[in-house]
Amino acid sequence: MAKIMIDAPLNEITFRKYEKPENLSKREIVKKLCLSLGLLQPGDSRDVIVDIFYTLLKSAKEEKFLGSEEVREKVIKLREKEKLPLVGVASSNVRRQLKRLRNLFLIEKIKNKYRVTEFQSLNEIFQDKIMQYLLPSIVSRIKDYINEIDSLN
Repeated sequence: MAKIMIDAPLNEITFRKYEKPENLSKREIVKKLCLSLGLLQPGDSRDVIVDIFYTLLKSAKEEKFLGSEEVREKVIKLREKEKLPLVGVASSNVRRQLKRLRNLFLIEKIKNKYRVTEFQSLNEIFQDKIMQYLLPSIVSRIKDYINEIDSLN
């Protein structure tokens, strides 16, 4: 029996550059960060990940852990307050979006509760987890493929 290989990335990251964050609401700044990190696609109307991340950032100021249902409830209240449609707020989708944030090391899960990683600043998380850990491993693997292609010629 032949083994089937699946082209599933071990990890991935997308970076986008936008205008400087001037005259934006807090939610819009979080949205631009999500767009900048590839967590949200440009023009995507299903932007519940913005509210999930925003909710966790607000709870981090109080060093508070939140369960996925607590996150969901706070997201619903936030979206109602902002007069946004309640799309993407199903429990299963909230958990999926939390996993996406975890995969970028922006948040962590401890005993079924979530928090911004170690309650650190986003600057520290970006530097420690993305710039020093995630990005070098991705770049290194890309170089492996480049070297392999170069050796074929």
